[in-house]
Amino acid sequence: MAQGKDSVQQDDSVTTPPEGGVAAPGNGRATGKLAVEKLERVVIRFAGDSGDGMQLTGDRFTHEAAAFGNDLATQPNFPAEIRAPQGTLPGVSSFQIQIADYDILTAGDQPDVLVAMNPAALKANLEDLARGATVIVNTDEFTKRNLAKVGYTGDPLTDDTLTDFVVHRVPMTSLTLGATEPTGVGKKDGQRAKNMFALGLLSWMYGRPIGGTEQFMREKFAATPDVAEANILAFRAGWNYGETTESFATTYEVAPATLPPGTYRQITGNTALAYGIVTAGQLSGLPVFLGTYPITPASDILHELSKHKNFGVTTFQAEDEIAGIGAALGASLGGALGVTSTSGPGLALKSETIGLAVMTELPLVIIDVQRGGPSTGLPTKTEQADLLQALYGRNGESPVAVVAPRSPADCFDAAVEAARIALTYRTPVLLLSDGAIANGSEPWAIPQVSELEPIDPAFEPAGAEEDSFQPYARDPETLARPLAVPGTVGRAHRIGGLEKADGSGNISYEPANHELMVRIRQAKIDGIAVPDLEVDDPGERAELLLIGWGSSYGPIGEACRRARRRGVPVAQAHLRHLNPFPPNLGDVLRRYRTVVCPEMNGGQLAMLLRARYLVDVQPWTKIAGTAFQAQELVGVIDAALDGSIAEMEQAKAFAARARATYRTAGGK
Repeated sequence: MAQGKDSVQQDDSVTTPPEGGVAAPGNGRATGKLAVEKLERVVIRFAGDSGDGMQLTGDRFTHEAAAFGNDLATQPNFPAEIRAPQGTLPGVSSFQIQIADYDILTAGDQPDVLVAMNPAALKANLEDLARGATVIVNTDEFTKRNLAKVGYTGDPLTDDTLTDFVVHRVPMTSLTLGATEPTGVGKKDGQRAKNMFALGLLSWMYGRPIGGTEQFMREKFAATPDVAEANILAFRAGWNYGETTESFATTYEVAPATLPPGTYRQITGNTALAYGIVTAGQLSGLPVFLGTYPITPASDILHELSKHKNFGVTTFQAEDEIAGIGAALGASLGGALGVTSTSGPGLALKSETIGLAVMTELPLVIIDVQRGGPSTGLPTKTEQADLLQALYGRNGESPVAVVAPRSPADCFDAAVEAARIALTYRTPVLLLSDGAIANGSEPWAIPQVSELEPIDPAFEPAGAEEDSFQPYARDPETLARPLAVPGTVGRAHRIGGLEKADGSGNISYEPANHELMVRIRQAKIDGIAVPDLEVDDPGERAELLLIGWGSSYGPIGEACRRARRRGVPVAQAHLRHLNPFPPNLGDVLRRYRTVVCPEMNGGQLAMLLRARYLVDVQPWTKIAGTAFQAQELVGVIDAALDGSIAEMEQAKAFAARARATYRTAGGK
């Protein structure tokens, strides 16, 4: 599916219709009976039971949008329970995608279209819709039993629940069973294809190419061709339903986006991280070793890296988090690019070995895909609450570098940067992604690896005299110690968790030496060369700066765009390097009268910035397991400019305490 946005190819199975017409699948027939409304953008959410295939449906629509040339951003939402009871609210799974004919930064605030496969999906997502949104419901699932499961006392399809929306009632299950009957598949397999009916209908509504989806189904179900054919027939039935029914008077067109020339593909954050690690191995000439333990939402990094043995990648699924990072650190000592991946609970378990990596000054990349906490918390939801853990969550003074990507596509560059720092400065590097980035997707301009800067691991060569080797001598520029792979002639030395003597590397308990080594390790991290922070401040006349990190980039950027369209000057800056900070960060913060830091935690970065630079950085916090909405941050911009931002943040905390008190008192 990778192709140039400047020369997007249309799918051969869809013939472009004449003006005002709609192409039918496979035959190029244009009916000319429907109006075509041109849109700049649309936000669509597919929602259903966790067994309804909503993630596959959304993923296929994403592929169609990418092939068509739209800019896009996606945000899946998974149920936290592995096997929630069917048809219940905890079991609802959804997939949201925004497609546009211009560059976009988020998956959208509110869906313009909701596809609800059952009452639970409708109830769980209805409050997110704007007035006038389109709701497409699978009426076959709105039985008394299913309605009762989610607390509906009446039928929302017949009462006034949906009066504010444009509603299309479609018997998807029964129509799918009718379409799949010729294949001879059983009723269960036939019903499972109803998500393809929904995909076909939406593909018709928005003029998406269809040949790729049909080919995908044939490849996915190659071992069971009857199931493949059932899904294809269901997909076509959905398209034809839109084509022939009188319920839909309009189709919609979202033109391809004009983006910088290049070859693009749709990519998720976890896949981009994996590709970045593979590329770092190629740039450094080192084999890649991933020692890890599966944990949501980081497991896909293991799955992807396991596919790339031909690039010198070895993946080791350990028995636990501790064994995973121990193996990765051992691989680093042995001359590989050592990597481990995890989420917040696993990062806590890895802390002792991260401290060992600090003490031994070995390169190591630790990927933390943050999720809701503490403890097991919200395994499938997003959060940014591991920043202080990444910086300080170990015993003793154990500084590490911290890097955070800002979007799914940016994960590639962030992974290469993390590996470069680890190998150059002989240090562990924490790479902080989060659930919104990991599972979200967007177009990615595929780089030419030959144009990327090589990474020199600078291993110590063999030497004639072993006694002359100083394993803790320092590079005068980076303060990195030499790295001699075990077995290198004349370069044997001690390694372990006890303090080393400066230069010789012998075990040392001398107080003065310990203080010297602690300060050298800190100075090494402080001296990592990172670029100056760039500020987006059109006209350089803003008095308000929004500063963020991680996945808040998209919502902050979109909120600033909306504010500027209203004539409100506001500046934006985003941190990739969280330790050390960019050298000009203090000057940037002091340049603005008001600085607001939105983040999905209790205000961790804001606290660090206030402490380091003595600037009154105002936090704006959200800890709901969901990403910021752009319009939410537009309100924050307005509040900051009128001076009420601090009161609003305090009011949130007060309201939470009041609700807790109310509930504790039994609602009295």
